[in-house]
Amino acid sequence: MGFFTEEIAIDLGTANTLIIHNDKVIINCPSIVAIDRSSGKVIAIGEEAKMMQGKTHENIRTIRPLKDGVIADFNASEQMINLLIKSIPALNRRFFSPSLRMVICIPSGITEVEMRAVKESAERVNGKEVYLIHEPMAAAIGIGIDIKQPKGNMIVDIGGGTTEIAIIALSGIVCDKSIKIAGDVFTNDIINYMRSKHNLFVGDRTAEKIKILVGSVLEELDNPPDDISVQGRDLLSGKPKQVVISHSEIARALDKSIIRIEDAIMEALSQTPPELAADIYNTGIYLAGGGALLRGLDKRISQKTDLPIYVAEDPLQAVVRGTGIALKNIERFKTVLIK
Repeated sequence: MGFFTEEIAIDLGTANTLIIHNDKVIINCPSIVAIDRSSGKVIAIGEEAKMMQGKTHENIRTIRPLKDGVIADFNASEQMINLLIKSIPALNRRFFSPSLRMVICIPSGITEVEMRAVKESAERVNGKEVYLIHEPMAAAIGIGIDIKQPKGNMIVDIGGGTTEIAIIALSGIVCDKSIKIAGDVFTNDIINYMRSKHNLFVGDRTAEKIKILVGSVLEELDNPPDDISVQGRDLLSGKPKQVVISHSEIARALDKSIIRIEDAIMEALSQTPPELAADIYNTGIYLAGGGALLRGLDKRISQKTDLPIYVAEDPLQAVVRGTGIALKNIERFKTVLIK
């Protein structure tokens, strides 16, 4: 039946959804859906829907179907997954839709009900064999760690909705901590900072852009990014206005959230069995996820924990790469996959 089955690996993220087919990342787009209110039909998904975000009129609304790493809008997420799978070029050319074997990534702090929601969404889009894998586990496989060894490794995966902290040994998660402080919260911190310090009202997209261009967690950087000018609405006069923002201001804006991530890492370390703590002292901490791209984050966590910090070479794709490797070797990773 090999001809009738296709294999895909999905990293269903709060901010971005990535899909691997035939060992290649073929879809990498924002997890956003634009819906026509009157007909309930999906007008656009991904990049196209993101362009509409914050600019829609009353007939169109943009939805982010995933919140804090789990499905918040069941209908929209299903339509999004369906359209993304249909847009895979290799599946598009088939006369009939093949049955799919899928491995989907989920946060480690997810409940049974939320897990079932992900599974049902996958089954409705023709998923015949659906496996789930925890995000930190997928990130570890994607970074290239041998998870089967009797050796402790610590992964911190800072995504869009959640930060997953896990200590992994012998193909299992020994202790984990999942907190809802991640990319979305950083974006909100920036919006609030712009309001309180500059009386400037900016939208999600602008705040996201600021985070990418000058996002930093340290006020003193070795090679700081250039200042950028930001446009928005003046809260006092109501007119559009522009201000110039530097990386050190963003570091101040994000400070509280970064402290909470540091505390969660310290808490996970304090729960680690002593033998594994000895391993982590030697191997250090691995950072993955989009949040790992914040300038100075590795240095700051290193100062807090006194451990070496390694950022995955392509942190945004570490999780989906791991999910893809698990899909290719389902037998080998049987123990870490949830059927």
